[in-house]
Amino acid sequence: MLNSMTGYGRGEAVLHQHAIVVELRSVNNRYLDCSVRLPRVYACAEDAVQSEIKAAVSRGKVEVNVTVDASGADAVSVTLNQPVAAGYLKALREMGETFGLRDDISVSLLSRFPDVFRVERTPENLEQITEDIRQVTRMALADFNAMRSREGEKLAEDLLGRLDTLEDYTRRVEARSPETVAAYRERLTAKLREVLEDRQIDEARILTEAAIFADKVAVAEETVRLHSHINQFRDMVRQGGVIGRKLDFLIQEMNRETNTTGSKCNDLEMSTIVVDMKAELEKLREQVQNVE
Repeated sequence: MLNSMTGYGRGEAVLHQHAIVVELRSVNNRYLDCSVRLPRVYACAEDAVQSEIKAAVSRGKVEVNVTVDASGADAVSVTLNQPVAAGYLKALREMGETFGLRDDISVSLLSRFPDVFRVERTPENLEQITEDIRQVTRMALADFNAMRSREGEKLAEDLLGRLDTLEDYTRRVEARSPETVAAYRERLTAKLREVLEDRQIDEARILTEAAIFADKVAVAEETVRLHSHINQFRDMVRQGGVIGRKLDFLIQEMNRETNTTGSKCNDLEMSTIVVDMKAELEKLREQVQNVE
């Protein structure tokens, strides 16, 4: 199965009273480049997220965005700050005695003074939250890889179609190559007749010149290698896997053989076919940039 390097995935769940959302986006890149955005308080989970991405993705620039809503998990403890409360109570009684005021001190009154109570948030279990974020990351990766797989099927279909076109061009070059030699021999014979007029033409010389020309313009080696590369390319696409860089290398090899074929062309029709081959190879190269 072929995977595209571009994709999007989302996972969300409420685990241990934390609402967690993980979103993944990726674009083409030669190697794996993963960046993770997390709330600062949960930065401890970054390595866990990175390890999940590396286990599932081989190439591409991947951006991961993690949001955590912990409002449902907020737990606080309220305790009496006894030294502060005792200080307020003593000061109030001294005030009553000093100014002859009625003692109407109550719990309600004391509770209104600052810092009488300590309010503390219960510490979160960061190990558990890290594991929860890891779990939601796997959910996002499943969605992400499903999209990449669908895109990969379309890529494979397009690549195989272009390979068929390239193979057809290669066969046309093979069929045209002997015709260029025959045409050269006819032109050479006609030229010699024009130059020599009534004198006898040396057929052996014509055959020799035609053989030399045929050797110079022979493209059999190039077309055989092209067929081999095309078949190898086709097999790799059908087998799937992480093959983007291998396909890119094969295209370079096919370009080399096509350029060599073009340099040997001494015929307008063959030159036109080679131009079409190079255009098709460029389309293949562009598509391969999307393959993981």
